[in-house]
Amino acid sequence: MLAIATKPVQSAAERFNQTLLDILDRVEYRRVDPRRREDPIFRLRYDAYRREAFLPENPQQIAADKYDDAPNVYCFGVHIDGELVSSIRIHHLTPDCRVSPILDVYPDVLGPLLDRGCSMVDPTRFTAERDATLTYPALPFLTLRLAAMASAHFEVDYCLAAVRQEHGAFYKRVFLAEHLAGEREYKGLAFPIHLYAAHIPVVDAEVYRRRPFLMSSPAEREALFSPLGSGSTQVMIPATARDVRGIEGYRNIRESA
Repeated sequence: MLAIATKPVQSAAERFNQTLLDILDRVEYRRVDPRRREDPIFRLRYDAYRREAFLPENPQQIAADKYDDAPNVYCFGVHIDGELVSSIRIHHLTPDCRVSPILDVYPDVLGPLLDRGCSMVDPTRFTAERDATLTYPALPFLTLRLAAMASAHFEVDYCLAAVRQEHGAFYKRVFLAEHLAGEREYKGLAFPIHLYAAHIPVVDAEVYRRRPFLMSSPAEREALFSPLGSGSTQVMIPATARDVRGIEGYRNIRESA
């Protein structure tokens, strides 16, 4: 009797990871010069905040603040099939450069960490195009992949998340973040936030094992986080997660970079 070959049954987690990798084949990231307030990401922010009544109307129809002008800021647009679907802003905090919105909300919590020589990334202004949130339920993963890349590129100690309390479970589950501090008010938001943080040297191997689509190549990270040059804000950088095979391969790539 002939044996019939069968494919191994994928778990729900494996199917989800494969779906994300398939979508990432269509994803490109674009670094934005935050001085160019006419960039579409500022209108995307405005539309998202206006939908939730988090922001008063303004004639420019953009959402920007003083943190967009900080020396340690990195702003990005996320594109699927060439269309802008979401954006995020990241600040790289070091003992010598202490500028970020969440540091201003939690100076008593984050200041001592910086005093001890720690570094961290502070992702904020995560906003998405309304229809894209319905079409791509996994959009938060595709966007927050930039925070994972920033954590690896800058080799930080912590990746922060200042979010509504009900969103904390997502960051604990996906990024193995811990709750650092409780409810506080953030100027301009209509809801209180809680502070979570992932201790990168401790959790990165497990996070990447569970969510391989968060991996990236040194070339992708360098293209996204190197100093802005002439015309660099118009360059679309494709995702490279599929090119990085397994956590051991990822560690080897990081060590050889």
